Amino acid sequence: MIEKIATIEDVAEHAGVSIATVSRALHKPHVVSESTREKVQTAIAATGYTANVMARNLRLNRSGMILLLVPDIGNPFFSEILSGIEQGASKAGYNVLIGDTQNEPEREATYAAYLRSNQADAMILLNGRLPAPLANTPRGIIPPVVIACERIPGCNLPTVIIDNEKAAFSATKHLLDLGHSRIAHIAGPASNILTTDRVAGYRRALAESGIEANPSLIYRGDFSIESGISAARALLKDSKNRPTAFFCSSDGMAIGVIVAAKELGLRVPHDVSVVGFDDIHLAANYDPPLTTVRQPRRRLGEQAISLLLARLDKTGAIPGPAENPVIVPTELIIRQSTGPCPA
Repeated sequence: MIEKIATIEDVAEHAGVSIATVSRALHKPHVVSESTREKVQTAIAATGYTANVMARNLRLNRSGMILLLVPDIGNPFFSEILSGIEQGASKAGYNVLIGDTQNEPEREATYAAYLRSNQADAMILLNGRLPAPLANTPRGIIPPVVIACERIPGCNLPTVIIDNEKAAFSATKHLLDLGHSRIAHIAGPASNILTTDRVAGYRRALAESGIEANPSLIYRGDFSIESGISAARALLKDSKNRPTAFFCSSDGMAIGVIVAAKELGLRVPHDVSVVGFDDIHLAANYDPPLTTVRQPRRRLGEQAISLLLARLDKTGAIPGPAENPVIVPTELIIRQSTGPCPA
């Protein structure tokens, strides 16, 4: 006896919805309610239905592939963002190709060429730079591209970001409220837009408290633990003029500061307070647990893929330009790495 292959009609009947609703739940999940999607997924599991994604892609002249450009796949910051993107893409019937660019323009250009050769239908940029093949392309004919995490100045593409200036202000203000006035800032690379925004927030918080920013207390790192160690060793070596607190532009650098402080026999937070940025998994489990700015990274990924699917769909709300980006809110998570300024 030949087993009957389940059809989309079987799924619709089992879920108690129309065939059109099943199709939307499979191909345009962002326009269907969560309860309806759950009904459809339950019916698919019960009937054993398999959607013919390849046939759909051939019909629409699509590859079924979404390209993600990531500056460093080994950075734990990106894991939840990638997870949010992949889940949304998978629900819509797309596969995800991750391009680890290592911040090299040549690698970015190579991956971006996939769009021109129809090896990918769309792209999400997490690297803060528009690849060369697209930089000089008129906006009207650029393939669907969404920018996430780092805004690109002068680029008028849909963007999903946090308010880095506001988040840095909040972190610095927390240290000021604890009585600290000599606060060091371990910033990112000078060329990075995140660095510009976070230094601005740090300076604004000091200015509003009547404190002039001291250039000697701003140290350039590269977001790594090693650069945090180097910064803290340099800034803490003078016991008479050392800072009593650090605001770091990444959790990695904040952990590096704690490592260096312990090397010098300093206690955190009794002798020096430390604030990080990102709230990676290690932040809550370090010794001491790290006060940090929490970026809703999974939500960043979900918002990015939602905007991209809207562009691919062309029937949903098309996202606005970069001048009106989607701002995902952050949260200051206070843990045991910060305390009152020592006497």
